[in-house]
Amino acid sequence: MPGGFGGALDQNPCPCGGGAYGSCCAPLHRGDQRAETAEQLMRSRYSAFARCEIDYLLATHSEPDVPAQQRHRSLEQSCRQTRWLGLTVLAVSGGGPQDLEGTVQFEARYRGGVLKETSLFQRRDGAEDGPWLYVGALHLEG
Repeated sequence: MPGGFGGALDQNPCPCGGGAYGSCCAPLHRGDQRAETAEQLMRSRYSAFARCEIDYLLATHSEPDVPAQQRHRSLEQSCRQTRWLGLTVLAVSGGGPQDLEGTVQFEARYRGGVLKETSLFQRRDGAEDGPWLYVGALHLEG
């Protein structure tokens, strides 16, 4: 069955490695659920890059100094140019359901290399019930 028709595509493996896409990152990408932890947001963002879910990437990373149209174009170009091959989470510090901040260290493999990053995540506006947001890379290689 072609992608986009029925639910067959949702049973494909999730790019983040967390099971079937339909029960892993898809509910976050569709807005049916919010990430409960910094790691879950990081994994869903990796999957969003792999699946070109640009609206989700925009919604989970606030960059008020960069115009939305410019961010959209940049993300779209990045998604088209990069073939993501796999994700390995190396370390997590904080970022749990009760936390306001956390870091996730990971390796993301792509055709041509490996991106190694330690990312900072925070709750929107520092609110305990706020959604998790990607703030930026604390350390980046690749």
